Amino acid sequence: MKKTMVISLGGSLIVPEKMNAPFLIKFVKTLRKYYSKYKFIVVCGGGVIARKYISTLKKQGKSKKELAEAGIRATRMNAQFIMQMFTKKEANDILPLTIKQVKSSLGKNSVVICGALRFETNSTSDSTAAKLSNFLKTDFINMTNVQGLFDKDPKKHKDAKFIKSISWKEFEKMALKIKYQPGQNFVLDQKASMIIKKNKIRTYLIGPDLVQLENILKGKTFKGTLIFS
Repeated sequence: MKKTMVISLGGSLIVPEKMNAPFLIKFVKTLRKYYSKYKFIVVCGGGVIARKYISTLKKQGKSKKELAEAGIRATRMNAQFIMQMFTKKEANDILPLTIKQVKSSLGKNSVVICGALRFETNSTSDSTAAKLSNFLKTDFINMTNVQGLFDKDPKKHKDAKFIKSISWKEFEKMALKIKYQPGQNFVLDQKASMIIKKNKIRTYLIGPDLVQLENILKGKTFKGTLIFS
């Protein structure tokens, strides 16, 4: 029986300021190595495209819901692009818009790719991934542009300390200290932190080093943050 793994692929890894083609090509090749053991759900973030859309609409005084909807469209556009990087035999060729559609596609494909599924207040694609993990009873890997969790933003603070492991409760406390903003850039969104705590979802936070993704899939020690217990 193959194990299912949910991966939240941060938009910052798909499209930073420029297209991250070398990483994406290697990401696809990495997943292919593990089709015999795993099925994958890849939830794509919106990244810089979402933030640019949101920033422009914000200047026009658009509502929070309208800003969020722009972000959702960016995640779906990124998802459709990532779908094209796989063959039709490997991955879905129709973008799922509900959890049930994701589950249905999982029966036919080695990889199912989606963006945010529907609008919810104060949510990002991380929440979508956490909900899918809970629905399908899987572990959850969040890939972003930093190695894992720090006690403060490592891009702004040189003395930021890396956190190798943390409980669901303590992580939720950290996440909820940050005020939600559409297009935010925290390692995992606030609603996702509540979902993983409530449902006790084993969660891995890693950066763009695909060796660490392989280490997790192999059950080996990895460089990143583990949220559990």
